[in-house]
Amino acid sequence: MTDLIGFIGVGTMGEPMCRNLARKSGMTVLAADRDEAPLKRLAADGVKAASVEEIGDTCRTIFLSLPGGKEVEQVCMGPNGLISKAKLGWTVIDLSTAPPVLARRLYEEFQGKASAFADAPVARTRQAAIDGTLSIMVGATTPTFERIEPLLRHMASEVTHCGEVGAGQTVKILNNMILFQTVVALAEGLSIARANGVDGKVLFETLTKGSADSFALRNHGMKALLPAVFPERAFSTKYALKDLSYAIDMAEQAKIPALGADVAREVMERAVELGHGEEYWPVLLKAIEDATGKA
Repeated sequence: MTDLIGFIGVGTMGEPMCRNLARKSGMTVLAADRDEAPLKRLAADGVKAASVEEIGDTCRTIFLSLPGGKEVEQVCMGPNGLISKAKLGWTVIDLSTAPPVLARRLYEEFQGKASAFADAPVARTRQAAIDGTLSIMVGATTPTFERIEPLLRHMASEVTHCGEVGAGQTVKILNNMILFQTVVALAEGLSIARANGVDGKVLFETLTKGSADSFALRNHGMKALLPAVFPERAFSTKYALKDLSYAIDMAEQAKIPALGADVAREVMERAVELGHGEEYWPVLLKAIEDATGKA
Protein backbone atom coordinates (compact mmCIF):
# COMPACT_ATOMS: atom_id res chain seq x y z
CA MET A 1 0.00 0.00 0.00
CA THR A 2 1.15 3.53 -0.69
CA ASP A 3 2.42 5.62 2.22
CA LEU A 4 0.06 8.50 1.30
CA ILE A 5 -3.61 7.96 2.20
CA GLY A 6 -6.65 10.13 1.51
CA PHE A 7 -9.63 10.37 3.87
CA ILE A 8 -12.73 12.19 2.63
CA GLY A 9 -15.29 13.00 5.31
CA VAL A 10 -14.20 13.48 8.93
CA GLY A 11 -17.51 13.96 10.70
CA THR A 12 -18.91 12.19 13.75
CA MET A 13 -17.41 8.80 12.84
CA GLY A 14 -14.88 9.82 10.25
CA GLU A 15 -12.81 12.05 12.53
CA PRO A 16 -11.90 9.37 15.10
CA MET A 17 -11.38 6.77 12.36
CA CYS A 18 -9.03 9.10 10.52
CA ARG A 19 -7.19 9.85 13.76
CA ASN A 20 -6.62 6.16 14.50
CA LEU A 21 -5.47 5.53 10.96
CA ALA A 22 -2.93 8.35 11.18
CA ARG A 23 -1.68 7.38 14.64
CA LYS A 24 -1.35 3.65 14.04
CA SER A 25 -0.43 3.25 10.38
CA GLY A 26 2.68 5.40 10.34
CA MET A 27 1.53 6.77 6.98
CA THR A 28 0.79 10.32 5.91
CA VAL A 29 -2.96 10.98 5.83
CA LEU A 30 -4.60 13.79 3.87
CA ALA A 31 -8.15 14.64 4.96
CA ALA A 32 -10.92 16.64 3.33
CA ASP A 33 -14.16 17.94 4.82
CA ARG A 34 -16.42 20.96 4.41
CA ASP A 35 -16.09 21.65 8.15
CA GLU A 36 -12.69 23.05 9.11
CA ALA A 37 -13.07 22.27 12.84
CA PRO A 38 -12.30 18.52 12.70
CA LEU A 39 -9.46 19.17 10.26
CA LYS A 40 -7.88 21.54 12.79
CA ARG A 41 -8.25 18.94 15.56
CA LEU A 42 -6.76 16.22 13.36
CA ALA A 43 -3.73 18.38 12.59
CA ALA A 44 -2.46 17.58 16.09
CA ASP A 45 -2.17 13.94 14.94
CA GLY A 46 -0.24 14.81 11.81
CA VAL A 47 -3.20 14.73 9.45
CA LYS A 48 -2.89 17.28 6.64
CA ALA A 49 -5.92 19.20 5.44
CA ALA A 50 -6.53 18.94 1.70
CA SER A 51 -9.26 19.31 -0.88
CA VAL A 52 -11.00 16.37 -2.51
CA GLU A 53 -9.22 17.36 -5.73
CA GLU A 54 -5.81 17.29 -4.03
CA ILE A 55 -6.51 13.87 -2.58
CA GLY A 56 -7.55 12.59 -5.99
CA ASP A 57 -4.36 13.96 -7.54
CA THR A 58 -1.91 12.66 -4.93
CA CYS A 59 -3.30 9.59 -3.13
CA ARG A 60 -3.62 6.05 -4.45
CA THR A 61 -5.53 4.74 -1.41
CA ILE A 62 -8.63 6.75 -0.51
CA PHE A 63 -11.17 6.26 2.27
CA LEU A 64 -14.68 7.73 2.16
CA SER A 65 -16.76 8.38 5.29
CA LEU A 66 -19.80 10.28 4.09
CA PRO A 67 -23.43 10.69 5.24
CA GLY A 68 -24.97 8.40 2.63
CA GLY A 69 -25.30 7.19 -0.93
CA LYS A 70 -26.06 10.60 -2.43
CA GLU A 71 -22.83 12.06 -1.11
CA VAL A 72 -20.78 9.00 -2.09
CA GLU A 73 -22.16 9.17 -5.62
CA GLN A 74 -21.41 12.89 -5.86
CA VAL A 75 -17.80 12.54 -4.66
CA CYS A 76 -17.11 9.59 -6.93
CA MET A 77 -19.21 10.27 -10.03
CA GLY A 78 -19.90 14.00 -9.96
CA PRO A 79 -18.00 16.61 -11.98
CA ASN A 80 -14.27 16.14 -11.36
CA GLY A 81 -15.15 13.18 -9.14
CA LEU A 82 -12.77 10.44 -8.13
CA ILE A 83 -13.68 8.22 -11.06
CA SER A 84 -12.55 10.93 -13.48
CA LYS A 85 -9.15 10.94 -11.75
CA ALA A 86 -8.74 7.20 -11.11
CA LYS A 87 -5.49 5.64 -12.23
CA LEU A 88 -3.94 2.21 -12.44
CA GLY A 89 -3.48 0.78 -8.94
CA TRP A 90 -5.93 2.99 -7.07
CA THR A 91 -7.94 1.56 -4.15
CA VAL A 92 -11.08 3.33 -2.93
CA ILE A 93 -12.65 2.10 0.32
CA ASP A 94 -16.13 3.36 1.20
CA LEU A 95 -16.73 3.35 4.97
CA SER A 96 -20.12 5.03 4.54
CA THR A 97 -23.45 3.24 4.65
CA ALA A 98 -24.91 3.35 1.14
CA PRO A 99 -27.07 1.17 -1.11
CA PRO A 100 -25.45 -2.10 -2.27
CA VAL A 101 -26.49 -1.33 -5.84
CA LEU A 102 -24.38 1.83 -5.71
CA ALA A 103 -21.38 -0.12 -4.40
CA ARG A 104 -21.63 -2.55 -7.31
CA ARG A 105 -21.92 0.32 -9.76
CA LEU A 106 -18.85 2.04 -8.35
CA TYR A 107 -16.92 -1.22 -8.47
CA GLU A 108 -17.61 -1.49 -12.20
CA GLU A 109 -16.65 2.14 -12.79
CA PHE A 110 -13.37 1.94 -10.91
CA GLN A 111 -12.55 -1.45 -12.38
CA GLY A 112 -12.85 0.19 -15.78
CA LYS A 113 -10.00 2.47 -14.71
CA ALA A 114 -7.86 -0.46 -13.48
CA SER A 115 -8.65 0.57 -9.92
CA ALA A 116 -10.11 -1.35 -6.96
CA PHE A 117 -13.20 -0.51 -4.93
CA ALA A 118 -14.48 -1.99 -1.67
CA ASP A 119 -17.53 -1.23 0.45
CA ALA A 120 -16.57 -1.32 4.14
CA PRO A 121 -19.37 0.20 6.24
CA VAL A 122 -18.81 0.42 9.98
CA ALA A 123 -20.93 -0.63 12.94
CA ARG A 124 -20.92 0.24 16.66
CA THR A 125 -20.81 3.61 18.36
CA ARG A 126 -18.79 6.80 18.12
CA GLN A 127 -16.97 5.69 21.28
CA ALA A 128 -15.98 2.50 19.44
CA ALA A 129 -14.67 4.68 16.60
CA ILE A 130 -12.62 6.63 19.15
CA ASP A 131 -11.32 3.43 20.77
CA GLY A 132 -10.59 1.73 17.45
CA THR A 133 -13.01 -1.11 18.24
CA LEU A 134 -15.48 -0.77 15.39
CA SER A 135 -16.89 -3.70 13.46
CA ILE A 136 -16.29 -3.31 9.72
CA MET A 137 -18.18 -5.38 7.17
CA VAL A 138 -16.38 -5.62 3.84
CA GLY A 139 -17.55 -6.34 0.34
CA ALA A 140 -14.54 -6.84 -1.95
CA THR A 141 -12.64 -9.24 -4.10
CA THR A 142 -10.33 -11.46 -2.06
CA PRO A 143 -7.12 -9.75 -3.28
CA THR A 144 -8.54 -6.32 -2.45
CA PHE A 145 -9.71 -7.45 0.99
CA GLU A 146 -6.30 -8.91 1.80
CA ARG A 147 -4.66 -5.65 0.78
CA ILE A 148 -6.90 -3.31 2.79
CA GLU A 149 -7.50 -5.43 5.90
CA PRO A 150 -4.35 -4.23 7.72
CA LEU A 151 -5.48 -0.63 7.29
CA LEU A 152 -9.01 -1.37 8.47
CA ARG A 153 -7.66 -3.02 11.60
CA HIS A 154 -6.22 0.32 12.69
CA MET A 155 -9.84 1.41 13.11
CA ALA A 156 -11.64 -1.79 14.08
CA SER A 157 -11.38 -4.83 16.31
CA GLU A 158 -13.63 -6.85 14.01
CA VAL A 159 -13.14 -6.92 10.23
CA THR A 160 -15.33 -9.37 8.33
CA HIS A 161 -15.10 -10.22 4.63
CA CYS A 162 -18.81 -10.65 3.83
CA GLY A 163 -18.41 -11.45 0.14
CA GLU A 164 -18.11 -9.62 -3.15
CA VAL A 165 -18.69 -5.89 -3.54
CA GLY A 166 -22.08 -4.90 -2.11
CA ALA A 167 -22.08 -7.66 0.50
CA GLY A 168 -20.61 -5.40 3.18
CA GLN A 169 -23.37 -2.84 2.65
CA THR A 170 -26.04 -5.55 2.66
CA VAL A 171 -24.88 -6.97 5.99
CA LYS A 172 -24.45 -3.52 7.58
CA ILE A 173 -27.88 -2.32 6.47
CA LEU A 174 -29.53 -5.47 7.80
CA ASN A 175 -27.57 -5.10 11.05
CA ASN A 176 -29.10 -1.65 11.47
CA MET A 177 -32.57 -2.78 10.45
CA ILE A 178 -32.56 -5.49 13.12
CA LEU A 179 -31.12 -3.08 15.71
CA PHE A 180 -33.78 -0.45 14.99
CA GLN A 181 -36.58 -2.99 15.40
CA THR A 182 -35.05 -4.24 18.66
CA VAL A 183 -34.91 -0.72 20.10
CA VAL A 184 -38.52 -0.08 19.08
CA ALA A 185 -39.44 -3.19 21.08
CA LEU A 186 -37.39 -1.95 24.05
CA ALA A 187 -39.03 1.47 23.90
CA GLU A 188 -42.48 -0.12 23.77
CA GLY A 189 -41.63 -2.42 26.66
CA LEU A 190 -40.30 0.46 28.74
CA SER A 191 -43.42 2.52 28.14
CA ILE A 192 -45.75 -0.40 28.94
CA ALA A 193 -43.81 -1.23 32.11
CA ARG A 194 -43.98 2.33 33.40
CA ALA A 195 -47.70 2.50 32.61
CA ASN A 196 -48.13 -0.58 34.79
CA GLY A 197 -46.16 0.79 37.72
CA VAL A 198 -42.90 -1.05 37.07
CA ASP A 199 -39.69 0.94 37.34
CA GLY A 200 -37.84 1.03 34.02
CA LYS A 201 -34.50 0.27 35.64
CA VAL A 202 -35.95 -2.83 37.28
CA LEU A 203 -37.35 -3.94 33.92
CA PHE A 204 -34.13 -3.53 31.96
CA GLU A 205 -31.84 -4.94 34.64
CA THR A 206 -34.08 -7.99 34.93
CA LEU A 207 -34.17 -8.44 31.16
CA THR A 208 -30.36 -8.66 31.13
CA LYS A 209 -30.72 -11.85 33.17
CA GLY A 210 -33.05 -13.56 30.72
CA SER A 211 -33.56 -14.42 27.08
CA ALA A 212 -34.38 -10.80 26.15
CA ASP A 213 -30.79 -9.75 26.92
CA SER A 214 -28.97 -8.10 24.00
CA PHE A 215 -26.35 -5.58 22.96
CA ALA A 216 -29.20 -3.18 22.18
CA LEU A 217 -30.63 -3.56 25.69
CA ARG A 218 -27.30 -2.99 27.42
CA ASN A 219 -26.35 -0.02 25.26
CA HIS A 220 -29.28 1.73 23.60
CA GLY A 221 -31.66 0.63 26.33
CA MET A 222 -29.65 1.18 29.50
CA LYS A 223 -27.62 4.16 28.30
CA ALA A 224 -30.16 6.08 26.18
CA LEU A 225 -33.78 4.98 26.62
CA LEU A 226 -33.71 4.56 30.40
CA PRO A 227 -32.05 7.90 31.31
CA ALA A 228 -33.63 9.65 28.26
CA VAL A 229 -30.24 10.78 26.96
CA PHE A 230 -30.49 11.61 23.25
CA PRO A 231 -27.65 13.99 22.34
CA GLU A 232 -27.12 15.68 19.03
CA ARG A 233 -23.92 14.97 17.06
CA ALA A 234 -24.57 11.30 17.57
CA PHE A 235 -26.23 8.95 15.05
CA SER A 236 -29.38 10.97 14.44
CA THR A 237 -32.95 9.87 13.75
CA LYS A 238 -32.68 11.28 10.22
CA TYR A 239 -29.56 9.19 9.52
CA ALA A 240 -31.22 6.13 11.01
CA LEU A 241 -34.20 6.64 8.72
CA LYS A 242 -31.83 6.82 5.76
CA ASP A 243 -30.32 3.45 6.63
CA LEU A 244 -33.72 1.94 7.30
CA SER A 245 -34.95 3.14 3.91
CA TYR A 246 -32.08 1.24 2.27
CA ALA A 247 -33.20 -1.95 4.02
CA ILE A 248 -36.83 -1.47 3.02
CA ASP A 249 -35.77 -0.79 -0.58
CA MET A 250 -33.79 -4.05 -0.59
CA ALA A 251 -36.82 -5.92 0.75
CA GLU A 252 -39.12 -4.41 -1.87
CA GLN A 253 -36.71 -5.28 -4.67
CA ALA A 254 -36.66 -8.88 -3.44
CA LYS A 255 -40.46 -8.85 -2.93
CA ILE A 256 -40.01 -9.79 0.73
CA PRO A 257 -42.37 -8.20 3.29
CA ALA A 258 -40.47 -6.27 5.97
CA LEU A 259 -43.32 -5.51 8.34
CA GLY A 260 -41.14 -4.89 11.39
CA ALA A 261 -39.00 -2.45 9.43
CA ASP A 262 -42.13 -0.63 8.28
CA VAL A 263 -43.22 -0.19 11.91
CA ALA A 264 -39.79 1.11 12.90
CA ARG A 265 -39.89 3.60 10.03
CA GLU A 266 -43.33 4.84 11.11
CA VAL A 267 -42.11 5.39 14.68
CA MET A 268 -38.97 7.20 13.52
CA GLU A 269 -40.89 9.39 11.10
CA ARG A 270 -43.18 10.40 13.96
CA ALA A 271 -40.14 11.29 16.08
CA VAL A 272 -38.92 13.55 13.27
CA GLU A 273 -42.36 15.18 13.05
CA LEU A 274 -42.10 15.90 16.78
CA GLY A 275 -38.82 17.75 16.21
CA HIS A 276 -36.32 15.05 17.19
CA GLY A 277 -34.71 14.46 13.80
CA GLU A 278 -31.25 15.67 14.83
CA GLU A 279 -31.16 13.78 18.13
CA TYR A 280 -29.70 10.34 18.83
CA TRP A 281 -32.13 7.95 17.21
CA PRO A 282 -33.35 6.04 20.35
CA VAL A 283 -35.28 9.28 20.90
CA LEU A 284 -37.96 7.37 18.97
CA LEU A 285 -39.15 6.65 22.53
CA LYS A 286 -40.68 10.15 22.43
CA ALA A 287 -42.92 9.11 19.54
CA ILE A 288 -44.25 6.18 21.57
CA GLU A 289 -44.74 8.38 24.64
CA ASP A 290 -46.50 10.96 22.49
CA ALA A 291 -48.98 8.33 21.29
CA THR A 292 -49.83 7.55 24.92
CA GLY A 293 -50.03 11.19 25.96
CA LYS A 294 -47.00 10.92 28.28
CA ALA A 295 -44.43 12.88 26.24
